[in-house]
Amino acid sequence: MPQLAPPLVPGSLAPPRDEPEPAREPASTPPPVPDGGLGDLDLGLELEEIAENSINNTVVVESEQDSKIMVGKEQESEIMVGKEQARAKVTHSIVFVTGEASPYAKSGGLGDVCGSLPVALAARGHRVMVVMPRYLNGTSDKNYANAFYTKKHIRIPCFGGDHEVTFFHEYRDSVDWVFVDHPSYHRPGNLYGDKFGAYGDNQFRYTLLCYAACEAPLVLELGGYIYGQNCMFVVNDWHASLVPVLLAAKYRPFGVYKDSRSILVIHNLAHQGVEPASTYPDLGLPPEWYGALEWVFPEWARRHALDKGEAVNFLKGAVVTADRIVTVSKGYSWEVTTAEGGQGLDELLSSRKSVLNGIVNGIDINDWNPATDEHIPYHYSADDLSGKAKCKAALQKELGLPIRPDVPLIGFIGRLDYQKGIDLIKLIMPNLMREDIQFVMLGSGDQELEDWMRSTESNFRDKFRGWVGFSVPVSHRITAGCDILLMPSRFEPCGLNQLYAMQYGTVPVVHATGGLRDTVENFNPFGDNGEQGTGWAFAPLTTENMLWTLRTAISTYREHKSSWEGLMKRGMSKDFTWDHAAEQYEQIFQWAFIDQPYVR
Repeated sequence: MPQLAPPLVPGSLAPPRDEPEPAREPASTPPPVPDGGLGDLDLGLELEEIAENSINNTVVVESEQDSKIMVGKEQESEIMVGKEQARAKVTHSIVFVTGEASPYAKSGGLGDVCGSLPVALAARGHRVMVVMPRYLNGTSDKNYANAFYTKKHIRIPCFGGDHEVTFFHEYRDSVDWVFVDHPSYHRPGNLYGDKFGAYGDNQFRYTLLCYAACEAPLVLELGGYIYGQNCMFVVNDWHASLVPVLLAAKYRPFGVYKDSRSILVIHNLAHQGVEPASTYPDLGLPPEWYGALEWVFPEWARRHALDKGEAVNFLKGAVVTADRIVTVSKGYSWEVTTAEGGQGLDELLSSRKSVLNGIVNGIDINDWNPATDEHIPYHYSADDLSGKAKCKAALQKELGLPIRPDVPLIGFIGRLDYQKGIDLIKLIMPNLMREDIQFVMLGSGDQELEDWMRSTESNFRDKFRGWVGFSVPVSHRITAGCDILLMPSRFEPCGLNQLYAMQYGTVPVVHATGGLRDTVENFNPFGDNGEQGTGWAFAPLTTENMLWTLRTAISTYREHKSSWEGLMKRGMSKDFTWDHAAEQYEQIFQWAFIDQPYVR
C-alpha cells in the first residue's frame, strides 16, 4: 500500500527561485499587481497575525490598477443595462474554484457560469477570486496573455511526492482571476481529455487545483492584500470538490480557515470524479477521512465477480463536508434527491435537504440582448418587435428557405445526443413535415444523427435545414429568427437556450424537467389576471406529447396573433440576468455564515 503523503502545512511556500521573469507585452497589458512576498506561514502562526494582513468580510479594496482597468469598461462590468447597479448589504471575500471559466477555458455551461457569476458578485461589492488551471494546449495560450507571473510557488504533498505549482494573475472586471500552473495542464486536446477519452491523470490534476485553491487566499497578495481566512469558497462540480474536504481535514484542525465556509455548486451530477479506492493514499488526506470519499458501486455495475466495487468519489466528499449545496435550478435540486436523478447520491443528498437549494443560472445580457446583439442583422425590443420579423426573413434567406412570414419557423440548438432528446425529434419529423412549417437545427455530436440531419434536409428542401457543427453567430441568428425553440431534453440541470429564446421573443416548447420546468411557464389563456405564461412545458416525454404540444403552439401562432405577441413580450420581460442570480447566492452566503462550519 502506498505511503500517505506528509501533512500539508497551510500557507507554506516553496523557497524563492531566481528565475527570469517572462517577457511582457508593452503598452497593451496593465502593470503587474504589487507583490511584496509573504514568506513562509507556519502552522504556529497566530490567527491574529493573519487577520492583520487580511481583508474582513465588509471591506472592498480598490487599487490604482483597479481604477485604470475600470476606465472605459463600465458597460462590461454592469450586469443590468440601463439600471443602476445594486450593491450587496454585506460583502464577503469569495473564492470560486472551478475546472473552467469563460473566456479562458470552456467546454460547456460550467464555463459560462464561472465566467459570469463572479463578475456579477464583484459588481455588487464583493471581493472575488476565481481559481482555475492555466491550460496551455497551443490554441488556448493566447487567452492568458494578460495574466502575470506572481513569483509565488507552493509545494503540494500528494501522489507520493511534493509537486510544485505556481500562480498567474489577471485583474479583469473587478475580479482576481488566478491561474494555477503545472505541467499537467500543458498538453494538446481539450480540457479533460482528447480523442482517446478522458486523461488518466485527471484525479491528480484536480487534486493539485484543490490544494492550490486552499493556499491562494493565504499566500497571494492581490492588489496589496491577501484574502485571508474569512473566505466563502464556492466549489463547482467534482473538479473542485476536494476543497471542502481539505478545509475540514487539513486546515480547521490547526485553527486555519475556522471562520471560512464552503458551498458546493452541482452543475451536472452525472460527473462525480470516481477513481479506484487504492488511489486514496495519493490524495494526502489522513486515513480516518477515507469514509468521507468512500464509494461502493452496486453489484450490477462491477466489472467481474471478484470486483468489490470499492472507489473514492470526489463529489461525494463535497456533499458530505460542504456547508451548503446549490444546484443550478430549483427543479434539479429536487431531482437529485430521487433515485432516477440522483446518480447514486440521492440518499446522501436527501439527508442534506436542509442545506440544499436551487438557483437558476443567469444570462449575460451584454452578449444576449436583441437590442444590441452584433450577430443579428436587425435589432428589436419588447416595445418594438418589428426587427424580429426582419430577422426571421433574413434567416430564411440565409438558409435558402422560402421567405414566408406566415409560416412558423421552429428551431433546435444543442448537442446531438441522447440527453437532448434528438432521437424523439427524429421520430416525429415525418409527421411534423406534413404541417406547413419550417424547421432548422444547429448542432453536432452523434455521427448517425448528423447523417440523419443531412438526409432530412435533402428530402425536405423547402422545410428543413440542418447545420452540422456549431457557430456562435449562427446560434444568435437562429435564436432571433425563429418563432419557436424546441428543447425535448430528457434531463436538464438548468438549460440556457430557453433563457436566450425568451430574451429574444422566441417562444420555448420544452420537456418539463429540471431548469426547463422552472423557467418556462405554461401558456394559460384564461388566467386570473388575463393571459399568462411564456411558452409550453410538456410531460411526460413522449413523441405523442411533444407532437401535440408543438401543434398547439403552431395553431396559437397562426390563429391567435395577439396571444402570441403576449407570449413574446412576457418572455422578454423576465429577469434572467446574473445580477438576479447573484442576489440569491448572497442569501445562501448569509445562511452559510449563520451555521457553524463543518467539523468532524
